[in-house]
Amino acid sequence: MSSPGVSQYVAAVGQQDEALRGESKMNWGRVIGRRVRSRSLATEATSLPQKDCTSITPPYPRLETNLAAVRRLLGNRPLTLAEKILYSHIHEPERTLANGGIKRGETYLQLKPERVAMQDASAQMALLQFMSAGMSRCAVPASIHCDHLIQASEGAEKDLEVFDFLESAARKYGIEFWKPGSGIIHQIVLENYAAPGMLMLGTDSHTPNAGGLGMLAIGVGGADAVDALTGTPWELKAPRIIGVHLTGQMNGWTTPKDLILHLAGKLTVRGGTGSILEYFGPGVFNQSCTGLATVANMGAEVGATTSTFPYTPRMRSYLQATGRAPVAAAADNAARSGYLSADEDAEYDEVIQIVCIIYALSISVMVTVRVPLGPLRAGTHDQRTLHPDLATPLSKFGTVVQENGWKDELSAALIGSCTNSSYEDMTSVADLARQAKQAGLKTQVPFLCTPGSEQIRATIERDQITSQLEDVGATVLANACGPCIGQWKREDKQGEENAILTSFNRNFKSRNDGNRLTMNFLASPTVVTAMAFSGKLSFNPMTDSIPLPSGASFRFAPPRGQDLPEAGFTPGETRYYPTPTPEPQPETEVVIRPDSQRLERLEPFESHFGPDSGNERGLELPPLKVLMRVRGKCTTDHISAAGPWLKYKGHLTNISENLPKQAVNDEGGDVNVAFDHDHSAAETETDTIPNVAKRLKARKQPWALVVDENYGEGSCAMIVARSFARIHETNLKKQGILPLWFVDKADYSRIGSGDVVETLGLADLLEGRDTSDRAIRLRVTRRNGETFEIPTRHTMSADQLKWLRAGSALNHIRAQIAEGAQ
Repeated sequence: MSSPGVSQYVAAVGQQDEALRGESKMNWGRVIGRRVRSRSLATEATSLPQKDCTSITPPYPRLETNLAAVRRLLGNRPLTLAEKILYSHIHEPERTLANGGIKRGETYLQLKPERVAMQDASAQMALLQFMSAGMSRCAVPASIHCDHLIQASEGAEKDLEVFDFLESAARKYGIEFWKPGSGIIHQIVLENYAAPGMLMLGTDSHTPNAGGLGMLAIGVGGADAVDALTGTPWELKAPRIIGVHLTGQMNGWTTPKDLILHLAGKLTVRGGTGSILEYFGPGVFNQSCTGLATVANMGAEVGATTSTFPYTPRMRSYLQATGRAPVAAAADNAARSGYLSADEDAEYDEVIQIVCIIYALSISVMVTVRVPLGPLRAGTHDQRTLHPDLATPLSKFGTVVQENGWKDELSAALIGSCTNSSYEDMTSVADLARQAKQAGLKTQVPFLCTPGSEQIRATIERDQITSQLEDVGATVLANACGPCIGQWKREDKQGEENAILTSFNRNFKSRNDGNRLTMNFLASPTVVTAMAFSGKLSFNPMTDSIPLPSGASFRFAPPRGQDLPEAGFTPGETRYYPTPTPEPQPETEVVIRPDSQRLERLEPFESHFGPDSGNERGLELPPLKVLMRVRGKCTTDHISAAGPWLKYKGHLTNISENLPKQAVNDEGGDVNVAFDHDHSAAETETDTIPNVAKRLKARKQPWALVVDENYGEGSCAMIVARSFARIHETNLKKQGILPLWFVDKADYSRIGSGDVVETLGLADLLEGRDTSDRAIRLRVTRRNGETFEIPTRHTMSADQLKWLRAGSALNHIRAQIAEGAQ
């Protein structure tokens, strides 16, 4: 299907400029206000100082020159927007594409990202790895954001040791350091660093949030970030491109959150794996920049590599309002040349049609509630068949509550976080708060609001939005991730079944409050806010009324918000902000206490190959004992849950105690239980998964995992899966772990704990004698002595095989740096 090109952008810009010219004789303040309210166009007024945009403006001329070279190699075929951005960042196109063209889903691209952003939890391991590379400064601009480690009840004081480490490392290597209180990484990146056409890596799965500004922002592991920080080309398998064609315009209760929940219901958690979601069509141009960011943020929930949109006038307005007019001017020029939109007749691997129209007072299937994974039925603990991607129309949600026997009670309502804390979100919920206050209502349950950044916090406070929310019972939390990632010291409902409603991006069990019996339903911030006044899950603010003490009843009018503040943004407390583009201070000593339980210097991982490895099988892996067979969905939340364990992200030994404690053992169905079939008389037959793994390590027995679909994260010598999540498969490769895919998914059930697995054909692959993706077979020896072989496939590139042979990607990078210094 063809997509609209640069002509649509130029026409939209012309319409907006013409509107401004027609109103030029009127009072500017009134024009801006009326324009926002009646026409949904964004004000460009700003009280922020203009930023130095030298390091945040993409080098458009160079990128377009590189893209032209790639186009020639591809026969000048039409390209999607995502392809344009990716291909313009290919390192040495002639060498990278020497073996032919680019096949989506097959070809590995060597890319040069322009920026790296790291949140405080994942930055620790990334920096520890970067430090061991021996470089004096980062090869690309980078930033560190203190947001994940701040608990809603305690603030930042308890994490000073980690913050001291991060701040000292940032000073030493010239990295911008955003202090605790500055806000959430994704909101700050959108406000300060994101730019149309940029390629950026971030050490968080919701990095794609920045795609709301028409760029490719990709969530990666710390080892991938080290590639960019060291100037090593970053490798990515060319993704499939799923086109999402949007038409119509939202109004009333429908929001961009409903759009992405609706899409998640269609695609499921695996539907976007290995793909970029590229939105196009007139419906894109009707959305605010921050609304598009919400959609891009939650693209991670369908497994998408990232999401992006063509450059729009409202992106330009957002750049200008956030002090980045030079970036907007440069992007305007790039858009006119066609770089920031898909070519006419560009081909997508799949196209999804979504109509965003909702008429006033009607009920749309796009007003959606996202249902969590079980246990869900009141009074039981069985695993239900509901999934985190199960989208339910709001009009039908009351029936769902009744049919499942859930209590029709809401125990807490939470809005904000990186997904929905924009000025537009906050003004929309404040409009509902004003309506409720006029009717004499207050929230019936705890109502917690998390601003996404200090800039948002200060602006909504100045504009009386905070006070309007507090007047009806809201509690405004710190500018940090907080409850969204489990940093919520919730005192009530522990051990009780209860339901909360949030506007966050994930609703896995135990994620928010550590209580496995808490059901978290996801919805737009306006639906969450309205339900807080009812206190009932079945309440539909579009059709239902709330009884008043007078005997009358009250019904909400559809909320109205503004995407940008009429008086411009205010920065707030600038002491939380970094010095822009700091120079490295090499004399700085990075702070790591010798006795620290939070931070641990890294030692190089040992290779399984070579004369010092003790491996008698040469270039085949040594015999591996199967630790367990993992059942069902196993995400990063199951394997390395957030909450209390975040404090060990910089300590490899301690964080290993959390792996993979939420996984379900397919042989018995228990959580965090593994079998030790070779246990001594002093040991038990079963123990926790980390403890059995430690027993195998103490016996110098390498081990493997057998896992199910979309596996997310782990640590061993080899993992065989029905399918992998993209980020984790790359993480495994970076750490010298071999990820293999079952050719026949039924073979998953043929391997059990205690079986011994041996690779066959890996030596031929490493030596280049067999480069096919089916080169490796597995010989399985069952505990009863039975042996059989099963076929597997791999996705290892030539460079990734070098990582495996060296013991890790970092070992390989370090050797290259040392070789170059000689």
